[in-house]
Amino acid sequence: MTEQEIIKVFEDSKALLTGHFQLRSGKHSNRFFQAALLLQYPDRAELLCSELAKKFAGEKIDTVISPAVGGLIVGQELARALGVRAIFADKDNNKLILKRGFALRPGEKVLVGEDVITEGGRVRETVDLVRSFGAEVVGIAVLVDRSGGKAEFDVRHESLLKLSLPTFEPEDCPMCKAGDPVERPGSK
Repeated sequence: MTEQEIIKVFEDSKALLTGHFQLRSGKHSNRFFQAALLLQYPDRAELLCSELAKKFAGEKIDTVISPAVGGLIVGQELARALGVRAIFADKDNNKLILKRGFALRPGEKVLVGEDVITEGGRVRETVDLVRSFGAEVVGIAVLVDRSGGKAEFDVRHESLLKLSLPTFEPEDCPMCKAGDPVERPGSK
C-alpha cells in the first residue's frame, strides 16, 4: 500500500482528529490519531496490520505482545498475519505487567505491536517487560509513528506511516495560550 492509501483508510475511519489534545506523553498537539476509530472496523484493522506484518516477513517470531489498551487489536492482527500467538501487557498502578496466565520463556522471539507512538514510552516499557523474562525483542511494529521517525529504540522498528505532527510542552502551547479547552482522547 502507498502512504496515501494508508492515510485514506485513516481518514475514511475518521481516525485523524483536529483540535487541542493532551497526549499520553503530557505534550499538546492540534492533531490526534484515534486509532480505535480505525480499529473498530475488523476489515480495516486486518488490512493495515497485515501490511505492517509484511515488514517482518521471514523474521523468526514466536509471539506478538502489545501494551493494553491501544495495542491490543494491533497485536492480535499482527499475530494473525504472522501465524503466531498474541499476548498483551496489562496496566497495574500505571506499570505494565503480564497477567491472565500470560508468560514469556527465555530466548522466545517477541515482536512488540502498538497503534500509535509519539515518544515511545509505553513501547519502551513493553520492551523492558519482555526482556525481564529473558525473551528477545526482535522488533517493534507500529501503525503510526507520529514522531516523524524521531522516537528511538535499541531494536528494529517499523511503522506504516511516519508523520511529523506538531507537539508542544503545555507551557508553550499556542492553543492553551488562546484559551482553547484541551481534550484527552487517548482513553476515550
